[in-house]
Amino acid sequence: MAPYKLRGSLNVVFQLCITIGILIANVVNYLTSKIEGGHGWRVSLGGAAIPALFIVVSSFFLPNIPNSMLEKNEPEKARAMLKRIRGVSDKEIEAEFKDLLAASEASKAVKHPWRNIKNRQYRPQLIMSITIPFFQQFTGINVIMFYAPQLFKTIGFGDNASLLSALITGGINVLATIVSIYGTDRWGRRFLFLEGGIQMFIFQILVTVFIGWKFGVSGEVTDLPKWYAGLVVFFICVYVAAFAWPWGPLGWLVPSEIFPLEIRSAAQSITVSVNMFFTFHCGPTIPYHALSHEVWLVHLLCILRSTHDPFCLFLLAGDQEHPH
Repeated sequence: MAPYKLRGSLNVVFQLCITIGILIANVVNYLTSKIEGGHGWRVSLGGAAIPALFIVVSSFFLPNIPNSMLEKNEPEKARAMLKRIRGVSDKEIEAEFKDLLAASEASKAVKHPWRNIKNRQYRPQLIMSITIPFFQQFTGINVIMFYAPQLFKTIGFGDNASLLSALITGGINVLATIVSIYGTDRWGRRFLFLEGGIQMFIFQILVTVFIGWKFGVSGEVTDLPKWYAGLVVFFICVYVAAFAWPWGPLGWLVPSEIFPLEIRSAAQSITVSVNMFFTFHCGPTIPYHALSHEVWLVHLLCILRSTHDPFCLFLLAGDQEHPH
């Protein structure tokens, strides 16, 4: 539905909305933690019903897009909706409408996308549909975002201070995603992948060194200077920013751009499934008590990170005109 020249940037708005949601959740957690009697978590958990209700109600007012109308054999409605979206005359949308119509006819001719994706010619796309979401989740970002309060508490912050620090990382996440909206179509996908990957790798090593310096392998420490805790938070914030402008949004954008029509539905399903599986996997496999041994965890993530950048360098092609 987005115009071709703005498709990358507008697609990243999807990720921006996710980061704003995370930030709002952090704000709610911070404010409800001040409720007396220890009932704040109930308010925080129950508050999730508000956006859920909004989504349900608003879905009844959401119109179909032109592609969907063409799939239902409603070309005139599709043309009218495209004209409404673009805000131009019938003549100005004619070329785009013909492209949509041709794509719809080709889509209807595709009978077995799951069978097609196993063909040798589509093997690179199949590999991308699995490896991009896998690497996106195993950058370690979920450990930071899921357990930020507990992590900051471990390195010396109090309960409220740890929630405030999580609020800071949430804000960094939003701001860095805005950078991605600006740079996705200007700098290219491959450049952002590589720059973000190198930055994450460097600051994961710094977090490992500093936490290992004070906590060792036992996870116990008696004295943590304020400058030390602040420096670790700074390293984590830079790491979060390095994820938020390339790997966060582009992990969704690039797969949607590289799949040919014959396998697009199957490949996109694989991408989403792999992403959701490893998002779920990161939660229960990193329990609270393991965070005191963060040095070992970040060592593992650094090893995984060292494979991300060669993957992008040698397997993900692109330039300024075709910035995949």
